[in-house]
Amino acid sequence: MQHRIAIFASGSGSNALKIMEYFANHPTIKVALVVCNKKDAGVLLHANRYNIESVIISKSIFYETENVLETLTTHNISCVVLAGFLLLIPEYIIKNYEKRIVNIHPALLPKFGGKGMFGHHVHEAVRAANESESGITIHFCNAQYDEGDVIFQAKCPVLSTDTPTDIAKKVLALEHKHFAPVIESILIASA
Repeated sequence: MQHRIAIFASGSGSNALKIMEYFANHPTIKVALVVCNKKDAGVLLHANRYNIESVIISKSIFYETENVLETLTTHNISCVVLAGFLLLIPEYIIKNYEKRIVNIHPALLPKFGGKGMFGHHVHEAVRAANESESGITIHFCNAQYDEGDVIFQAKCPVLSTDTPTDIAKKVLALEHKHFAPVIESILIASA
């Protein structure tokens, strides 16, 4: 059985690129589609480099039609991976992909999650709260930002001298190390 992944991304796509690299020659898992809501996002260049079809969606199409679900169905997508995708996933996709939408968050949920908590905002909040550690959370997606069931967490220390940029670098290293292998373990376990 081949698992076909769709990556949803909004930005430069460094996590998406690591996932594409990881699964490039995988015998049972393939990145088959990239869905993006920004026509100039770097993730589209990565998709092109790996000959992965990409579609650009507008916010209105995403929320007001079921075109994205039709595209996922047409491409026989078995798992949706959110890699820096900034739009809340609509209920019609969640219902059809329950426990098959995986997100990564750059903090140890439930702390520092929710609407508006992405990218540098998270790391600034971690620094402002004088946390001694941060990390990543990989979780299933539900209808709320960052509230789905936790699958995996990894931690890194936060030193008193660390800036938000320092924290971001540590967290990104964890994302790149763990995201693709965790996706792989989820898909293999579901087979």
